Amino acid sequence: MRAFTQPIKYHLAEDTIDKKDIDALREWLSGYPRLTKGPLHPEFEKKWSAWWGRKHSVFCNSGSSANLLMFYALLLSGKMKNKKVIVPAAGWPTTITPAIQFGFEPIMCEADKDTFAMDVGCLERLLEEHNPGAVIFVQILGVPHQHIDQLLALKEKYGFVLLEDACAAMGASYHGRKVGSFGDMASFSLYFGHQLSTIEGGVVSTDDPELNDLLVMLRSHGWGKDLPESSHEKLLKKYGIDNTHEPFIFYEPGFNLRATDLQAFIGIRQLDKMDFLIKRRNENHIRYKKLLGGRLYTQSFDAETTVCSIHFCSLAKDEKERGAIVEALRQNGIETRLYTAGNLGLHPFWADRYGEAHFAWADELHKRGFFLPNHPSLSVEDVEFISSVVLKAIC
Repeated sequence: MRAFTQPIKYHLAEDTIDKKDIDALREWLSGYPRLTKGPLHPEFEKKWSAWWGRKHSVFCNSGSSANLLMFYALLLSGKMKNKKVIVPAAGWPTTITPAIQFGFEPIMCEADKDTFAMDVGCLERLLEEHNPGAVIFVQILGVPHQHIDQLLALKEKYGFVLLEDACAAMGASYHGRKVGSFGDMASFSLYFGHQLSTIEGGVVSTDDPELNDLLVMLRSHGWGKDLPESSHEKLLKKYGIDNTHEPFIFYEPGFNLRATDLQAFIGIRQLDKMDFLIKRRNENHIRYKKLLGGRLYTQSFDAETTVCSIHFCSLAKDEKERGAIVEALRQNGIETRLYTAGNLGLHPFWADRYGEAHFAWADELHKRGFFLPNHPSLSVEDVEFISSVVLKAIC
């Protein structure tokens, strides 16, 4: 993409870590606390689980690492009937690259026309053909999948493990139920510009204690000392380990994907602002939808759905119109980007291994999609101005 011809006045994303957060962090640091993983880690995880209504949560260093942990915990859990996994054509590369890295057999599924998430019709055809052990779906950009009920019915019918990538959808809810609460495991990204931020960071949440134990061990080298006491005692008894060596016994081939207490401190404060952050992002998204929905194709949602988007996604009529819109945005200092990664099946990491995967709708996202800024600091006037630039470009 070409460089901006004007200074950026409207960034695609803004940090949710504000001056009050930095001032509080400065005061906390003045007490010379432990900065690496320490007592604030479990405090943040407990608060996170309570907000999302999940039993367990594991804080790690990024949303991509959260997906890595999900896949590896699933692999070691013995809960899959085979190593086939259905993955989405529309999403982010690290939603599906762990499946490649760990030797799963990934099978790509078309996107739907409503929210650009996994198409349940295509999914059922793949389920009938392949009978996979797992499915991973993405809650796209904070607009919840509008066919979750059907997806959960397919899970019941075909007996697969469901992984939910809610990395860019925190705070959104479908018919009163928060995204990130539908999968057997769910991943979240606390990266700059997402609904809330810990600078970098990620979380995996689950209600399954066995999966949680694996996630905890895999996050930190494979050792057991961070496990709940009852789980750790079982492992000590199973392997006949005495107390002399138990802090540094490694039960699984793990990683070091830990976050820090500095990040946990910020995260605890961010959760206190979630209601405000949801309200502002939702208001902006609805205003964009009202101003642009009649002229451009946008994600759909019903009255019982709460959108909490990180960007507002639209589809132009064709590539030429998208080019005109993008150029107009640049000329007015409005940051934009093409639709995420478009169709993941067209990228070399996939095509070199499995051949290009073309889909009718995912290909359209690839050719026609683009993003507009959405963050809590945008005013009504900002959204109206950005929308007017887009509308003038397509007249």
